[in-house]
Amino acid sequence: MGVQTAEWLRPLLNRPHGLLRCENIVLLGDVPGARHRDLMAWPHWVLKNLYGPVGVMFGKFYASEEEVSAAGHRIPAAPVSFLPVRAAVRRRDPRFLRATPDLAAALAAADDDGRDVFEDIPTEWTEIRTWARHLLPPAKPSPSSPGIPANPPRSSS
Repeated sequence: MGVQTAEWLRPLLNRPHGLLRCENIVLLGDVPGARHRDLMAWPHWVLKNLYGPVGVMFGKFYASEEEVSAAGHRIPAAPVSFLPVRAAVRRRDPRFLRATPDLAAALAAADDDGRDVFEDIPTEWTEIRTWARHLLPPAKPSPSSPGIPANPPRSSS
């Protein structure tokens, strides 16, 4: 659905008011033993990497989870889990991607020249897994990681 939505939006983004277009892909129902956060993680990451270089941005919101904006404002909880798909705002959106500087740079310089985003993507599942592995975001440090104290010492100054 993400690919279909992005491809539908791409030609519209350069039309008058095209930058204001946004489509939402809603995830309904449940999968036993899986949270929507887990189900959406990999597709969201791959879609951002495929479409960021052509100026299409994917977001993600989870049902019933409140968030806080970069400015510290409360964002109400979404009634359903969804992926918003919209034109990238090249000056602002790279800030959402600070942890992935290569993707942030690609998005900042995005240009939709009409390329097939799948042109260099393998078609065999084992090759797709290898391709996707190099796209993985860096692991976030965990308080339980070696070298990072769970309770860092406080400064006495």
